[in-house]
Amino acid sequence: MFSHVFVGVSDFERALAFYRPLMASLGIAERFCDAARAWAGWQVPGQARPLFVVGRPWDGHGHAPGNGQMAAFLAADRATVARAHALALAHGGSDEGAPGLRPDYHAHYYGAYFRDPDGNKLCVVCHDAPPDAGSPSP
Repeated sequence: MFSHVFVGVSDFERALAFYRPLMASLGIAERFCDAARAWAGWQVPGQARPLFVVGRPWDGHGHAPGNGQMAAFLAADRATVARAHALALAHGGSDEGAPGLRPDYHAHYYGAYFRDPDGNKLCVVCHDAPPDAGSPSP
């Protein structure tokens, strides 16, 4: 559905220090990084698209996060959601909602919300039931 998502940043080096460990924790590979142009992009290994790109705004004006805009990353499991949230906070992000179920969305929606150092809102979510769901308790 998407070609790419671009998120503006004001401090490219700070953004790299935030996004590199976050993307690695989600298994999303860095495709390019051009410090001279102040942009970098990541993709799921083996797929050309979509790309997630961060960089300075093209028009040269300062970055300002939008209200109501958010990029959400798919996680393989709930533990990955928790790890990504912790990594984000450890690398300069701010908490917008701890890892947990959000049954208002659907029964198995397990997500965490945070902002990057520039204030861009992000989510990491797993939509799957836990592996032991439906198994009888011992």
